[in-house]
Amino acid sequence: MPDTKTIRVLLVDDHALVRAGVHRILDDISDIHVIAEAGTGEAALELARQHLPAVVVMDASMPGIGGLEATRRLVTTVPDTAVIILTTDVEEPIPSLMLEAGASGCLTKDCGIEEIVAAIRAVSAGERYISADIARQMALSILPGNEQSPFERLSQRELQVMMMVTDGQSVQAISSKLCLSPKTVSTYRYRLFDKLGVENDVELTHLAIRHGLIEHLIPV
Repeated sequence: MPDTKTIRVLLVDDHALVRAGVHRILDDISDIHVIAEAGTGEAALELARQHLPAVVVMDASMPGIGGLEATRRLVTTVPDTAVIILTTDVEEPIPSLMLEAGASGCLTKDCGIEEIVAAIRAVSAGERYISADIARQMALSILPGNEQSPFERLSQRELQVMMMVTDGQSVQAISSKLCLSPKTVSTYRYRLFDKLGVENDVELTHLAIRHGLIEHLIPV
């Protein structure tokens, strides 16, 4: 059994194989103990309230409410828990929005186990940890003359709705998961179209793919 100095970790990823791999690696680290795994943001919130982990390692892109909304809710409802985001997207605005939502750390999914361990130890001690690749992109994004992503104009809520729309989720499903009225979700959706200069969900999805926010089209 882990002692009182062991860092209690909750793993959150919608791919069971990814969770199993990280879990198996962290099992070899004497001061880290994986207490539970979750495949969705919704399940992560429930398990975090139940187990009170010191650190949640959270996939940024998942079905349902996703990593952004799960992080925002988690740091509000379980404030003593630190969140580390794992993402395939180092481009802005995703890392900044995750940090604004309350994440204490942000790593790329191709980072080594040494960096995951270092990040877990850092955020459990109250520090922040951002991988070098992500920190470099965040710094470059603020340089004069650098072309900004159109998605940087979106608020956290607008970006969350955008990610769920491009994930193929209906207005009713988004309404239920984000605790918003369908009318409010529709308002966000058309505000997205206006800000990003697109006319429908298909154009929105193609724009998100071009800027690396999602990897591929949702199968019909």
